[in-house]
Parts: sequence; structure tokens; C-alpha cells
Amino acid sequence: MTFGEADDSSFMHKVGCDEDTAFAIMNRALDMGVNFFDTADVYGQDGLTERVIGKWFDRDRRRDDVVLATKFRFRMSRGPNGSGASRLRILRSCEESLRRLRTDRIDLYQVHMQDVDTPEEETLRALDDLVTQGKVLYIGASNYAAYRLADSVWTSRTHGISRFATLQAQYSLIAREIEREHVPLCREHGLGILPWSPLAAGLLSGKYRGSQRPPAGSRLDQWKDRWGRLDSERNWKIVDALVTVAAELGATPAQVALAWLIRKPAVTSVIFGARSLAQLDDNLEASAVRLPEEMMRMLDEVSAFDLGYPYDFMLRIQGRW
Repeated sequence: MTFGEADDSSFMHKVGCDEDTAFAIMNRALDMGVNFFDTADVYGQDGLTERVIGKWFDRDRRRDDVVLATKFRFRMSRGPNGSGASRLRILRSCEESLRRLRTDRIDLYQVHMQDVDTPEEETLRALDDLVTQGKVLYIGASNYAAYRLADSVWTSRTHGISRFATLQAQYSLIAREIEREHVPLCREHGLGILPWSPLAAGLLSGKYRGSQRPPAGSRLDQWKDRWGRLDSERNWKIVDALVTVAAELGATPAQVALAWLIRKPAVTSVIFGARSLAQLDDNLEASAVRLPEEMMRMLDEVSAFDLGYPYDFMLRIQGRW
């Protein structure tokens, strides 16, 4: 999402990196053992991030080293087929992404958000056709309600068509709501969880403390609405605990936040949006952080959230839900 310098028509305006930096980040990531790259047609404007990655594939010839994921669903053009997950939109979106990415296949093609105006069977059959044609290898969901994801798994099974292999969802010490339904569902049906915003737009990096305003030029300085949602007593307690644990381990808060998330059930990869080599290098050190059980419990407790009914009722009666 951070690759390419977007103009002021994009929500990524002034929070991305230039093309040369993006190329350097991708090369460094591969050299350090990271091979899963996730993007979307809507990142930047006019498929900017996909075009940056495609140009890098052409220049550095490392396509076969990468597990490439992209997404479709949000509006890319005017008209009734400019957004959504209908059959026509999916087939067109795939061809356009393949062209921008300069590749012959997408390893993981994801619905960026469920489309309540399109039957799930129509979406899945179109994706299944792309798998049959070899243009897509696996399919995934993102930003799905649990009921819709369960319906999708059932539809794929009963109709003998491709099923979602992954769920990409917001998940972090700040945002744990998917633990109510999505995590148990993914564990039961074998979907890998791909958390997005694992550092809560940088809040868990430790550079924001208490009531201090976000540093100029940071994402939360640009995304003022999101800052308003994150600025809460609970979240500052989480940051304080994270800073304490990081100091004890000799790690950074970002590394500890990522290490905590990597340990969570069904999480198979954690997606972060680096816009500099320094950010990339710092985040990659999370793989070496070993969180003792007491620290995991401490972070779990300080980030606990209100389960609500019926989950809290079931937890009291039987110890789990």
C-alpha cells in the first residue's frame, strides 16, 4: 500500500514512498527471507502500487521468488461495474491487475470486502473459473463478516468449487474483535489469517505516547479521523505495557507487537506496510523476538476487550466459546 507516491486524489497521499525506495524494500525483503507481498488494485490511484510492483518484476526478474497477493472489490472506475464482486467485475479486475503487475498469474486473489449486493455463489464461481484458467492459484477473503465467511465455506464445499484459503482482517493488540467469531471459524475450516494494520497505523510503534499529537508527516498525522478513533485510555495502557515489555526484552515496541501477533492461533503471515528500509529492517527483527508466556499473558490482559453477549455468558459458564 505504501509503494509509489500517490497524488492528492488518493488516501495514501504523502504517506507512501517513491519508486526507487519501493524497489529497494522489495529486494531487501526477499534477501531477508520475506517472500509474501500483498497489494490491491485500489492502492494509490489507477493501480499505482500494482504498477510499481510490475515494473520491479520487469527490472529485477524476481517474480518466481514472490508469493504475490492482490485484491479487488472497491471502486476503480465509474458505472455499475466499476466496483463490487460480480462476475463481470471480477473477470475484468483480474485482467487489469495481471496487466499492471506484468505477470501471468496471481498467487492469492482476494475479495477486498464482501459484496452484499452479489450472491456469494456468483463471486465464488467467477473466482473458480480464474483458478481453472490458471490466472489465479488460490483465493482469499478480506473484511468479511463471520456469517458471510461461513456461508462462503459452505457454498464452496457443497458446489465443489474453489474455497477461500485465507482471511485478511484487521488484527492487532488494539483491534482484537475477530477473536469472537473469525478466529474460531478459521481454525475450524483451515483458513490462514493475514492480519492487516498489525501496528494500528503506527500507534504500536511506540512513537506516540499519551495525549501527544502524532509527529508531522506520520500516517496518523495525515489520517486524523483514525487518530480520533485510536486516542483512548485503553489504547494508551496497551502502548505503555508494550513499551515496558520491549525495554525488558531489548526490542522495539513494534517488534514486540508483531511477535505477539505471530503467536496467535491461525495467523500465518503478518502484513506491515514499510515505507523505508529502516522500518523494514526494524519490523523484520520481530521474527527473533521470543515472548515468555508471562509477557504474552500481560499483553493479552491489558488489551482485553468486551466480548459482549453471548460470548461473555458462554465464557463464564464453560470457560470458552
